[in-house]
Amino acid sequence: QVQLVESGGGLVQAGDSLRLSCAASGRTFSNYAMGWFRRSPAKEREFVAAISRAGARTNAADSVKGRFTISRDNAKNTVYLQMNSLKPEDTAVYYCAADLSYTSIVNQYAYWGQGTQVSVSS
Repeated sequence: QVQLVESGGGLVQAGDSLRLSCAASGRTFSNYAMGWFRRSPAKEREFVAAISRAGARTNAADSVKGRFTISRDNAKNTVYLQMNSLKPEDTAVYYCAADLSYTSIVNQYAYWGQGTQVSVSS
C-alpha cells in the first residue's frame, strides 16, 4: 500500500500561484510514477500532470501547460505541483496518485490521496 497526503490548497485570486505537495509513505517512493488530477462539480476527474519515477519525463494537460509544473523529490518522498497564473476554471479538488506505470489515464492509477481544495476567485 502507498499512502498519499496532499497539502497546499487554498483560496487565491486569479493570477496568483500555489504549490501543492503530496507526501507518500508505505512503499519505495521512487518505484512509482506520480500524477496530479482534479475534479470540479462540472467535470469528472481529469488529468493534470504526471511525472516518471526518476523525474526524467513529465506530461501535462493542454489546459495547464505553461502554467503548471510537476516535480518530485525522491529523497523527501514528495511530489509537487507548482501552479502559476491561476484561473477561476482551475477551481477543483486536486488529487495526487501513484502507480507503477507512467500514464495520464486516471483509471490506471492504483493509489490516491484524499484531495486538497483549490479555489480561484476572479
